[in-house]
Amino acid sequence: MPKTPIWLAVCLTLFVTGAKAQQNAFEQSGLVGKLESPEIVTDPAKWPKVVGEAPQLAALVKEGKLPPVAQRVPLEPLVLKPLRSVGTYGGTWRRGFLGRGDGENGNRVRSGDKLLFWDKTGTEIAPSVAKGVELSADGKRTTLFLRKGMKWSDGAAFTADDFMFWYEDMYQNKDIVPAPAPEMSINGKPARMVKIDETSIAFDFDEPNFLFPRQLAGDTQVGGGHSRLQSDGRELGLYAPAHYLKQFLPKYSSLEAVNTKAKAAGYDNWVQHLRFKSDWQLNTEVPTLSAWVMTRPVNTQSWQMERNPFYYVIDTSGNQLPYIDRVQLTLAENPEVINLRAIAGEFDFMERFIDLAKLPVFLENAERGGYRVWLDQGVNGSDSLLYFNFAYRQDAEIHKWFQIADFRRALSIAIDRSQLNDAFWLGLGTPGSAVPAAIIPESPGEEYRHTWATLDVKKANAMLDAIGLDKKDREGFRLRTDNGQRLRLQVDVAQTLTPTWPQQVEMIIQHWKAIGIWADAKLFERSLFATRLRNDDQQMTIWSNNGSEALFLFPTWVLPSDPNGSQGGVAHARWYVSNGAAGIKPEIPEMVKAYEMLRRAVSVPEGERNKLAQEIWKLSINGVWSIGLVGLSPTYMGTRVVNLKLENVPERVCISQHCRTPWSGRPDQWYFKP
Repeated sequence: MPKTPIWLAVCLTLFVTGAKAQQNAFEQSGLVGKLESPEIVTDPAKWPKVVGEAPQLAALVKEGKLPPVAQRVPLEPLVLKPLRSVGTYGGTWRRGFLGRGDGENGNRVRSGDKLLFWDKTGTEIAPSVAKGVELSADGKRTTLFLRKGMKWSDGAAFTADDFMFWYEDMYQNKDIVPAPAPEMSINGKPARMVKIDETSIAFDFDEPNFLFPRQLAGDTQVGGGHSRLQSDGRELGLYAPAHYLKQFLPKYSSLEAVNTKAKAAGYDNWVQHLRFKSDWQLNTEVPTLSAWVMTRPVNTQSWQMERNPFYYVIDTSGNQLPYIDRVQLTLAENPEVINLRAIAGEFDFMERFIDLAKLPVFLENAERGGYRVWLDQGVNGSDSLLYFNFAYRQDAEIHKWFQIADFRRALSIAIDRSQLNDAFWLGLGTPGSAVPAAIIPESPGEEYRHTWATLDVKKANAMLDAIGLDKKDREGFRLRTDNGQRLRLQVDVAQTLTPTWPQQVEMIIQHWKAIGIWADAKLFERSLFATRLRNDDQQMTIWSNNGSEALFLFPTWVLPSDPNGSQGGVAHARWYVSNGAAGIKPEIPEMVKAYEMLRRAVSVPEGERNKLAQEIWKLSINGVWSIGLVGLSPTYMGTRVVNLKLENVPERVCISQHCRTPWSGRPDQWYFKP
């Protein structure tokens, strides 16, 4: 008999066996590999003595358009031992994106500009732009150590002055950054940035802040790469190219001069102009520290980046990275188009928007498309979960019910998570609440995975009757208590990472009909979705809580704390970050208690911090602040399609939010086989 294709064997197992057998089938198929990454060599004695470069850059040196590579690479480079072999230069990494609202796609590709990063497990801090970090014994001072001789992509020196420029001229200017970053203060007292010397920067807090070094490595406002001002006033990074951006600030000329320059460029004022000029996604002129420099902006059909001739990373043979010449992201109308192109073999590495439910199709077409599939298991509790906007004020009746725990609990236990798991996770996910995996120190325990997360339609109906939603119309839907009309909920869905979110919500809406709750799903382009979040216009949303396993790095997935876009209510987040000076205080006492613990967490060592996280999780799960659905799976950027010719790609990587997939696989050391 002919041998059964591996894709068919896996699929048959998926549909006829239990979850444990399914997992074994995937492991045996080779789709789940070992966790691995290239090694960072920190001992200078083991660094190469001679530095080489890509042929195209060598040609530019010969023409006098670039200085020699030895003058472009720092005296203290980051030395990377490639995962399997020293690579060869050349090629284009083909990838897909969904337009201007998908800027995070490029942020992750360029995460080499982060100050610090993580090891392959996502648990230990690793060097990146900064060669090291030091925390004082009392937790009040964090010191960053930079690399001697490091340069921006245009050849200008990168020093501590770029940090001080960001801090003094941008971050502290209210016209540019209206609201301070919560990470840059503790108990309402702002941190101070201090220049020690050309390669050392200190952050001084009035109280202990043991969390700050991890925040520098996490995906936060203060560690996520070089400063890029956004239209909502939010900005990323702790440094900015002073030599380039000074010309757009009134401090270095005059208000009249920079406004005149702004209007000549088509902007109303200098702040708008500065936002554009600082934005690497739109402005091809702004210098960067990343492996690739943007050459065609995000608001085009083909978003492109070319190698950075001053990139600070070399391999153990002395070759300046990256090996790959350029990155090309091709615009797609929606996630479905990206999946179809990936199936056809049109991408070299794609994990974003890839639909796990299409795994059988990917496996069937892998040989024809010239790719293979890797699966990375997540440790976050929910690849999909429903968030309540507790600060929603446009409808007093809806607001009232959202504040009542039994209303939220009833909605949760009316959902058939097993059906969702079978339909959209191929049975590979774990149904339950939003708590992270039991191996995570912050987890409150596996018993909380089932708290208010087990199907019980009879109980849900009784709970809704008991809280006063006991009147129904002729079709069996519950009526509002203020005007007798049908109670209607709306779930906002973003066109984003998980292609099946609209279908998941539609299935949940069908489940809720059994308890007399009418709901609608509404799909929004991601930028508009984000605007609705900032204005607290949404009632409910569906999103992932990827990253919540590091609760104090990403608290907003558990407790609204990001004033620029918390799913649970921006007004509450603003109240929290302003110490009550702005925003709206939550009406739920347990939430206020959790905020107090969140504020206290930065001042205590890791062991005590983990205990606080467990208590916050318990409050959240018992109160159903969000409705966890299915998680602990490869769904959220854990299904990777990789060109067979692409080398040094890890078999398995960390896919948590702070690991910045795909950067957790170090794409600067990938290369194409000749």
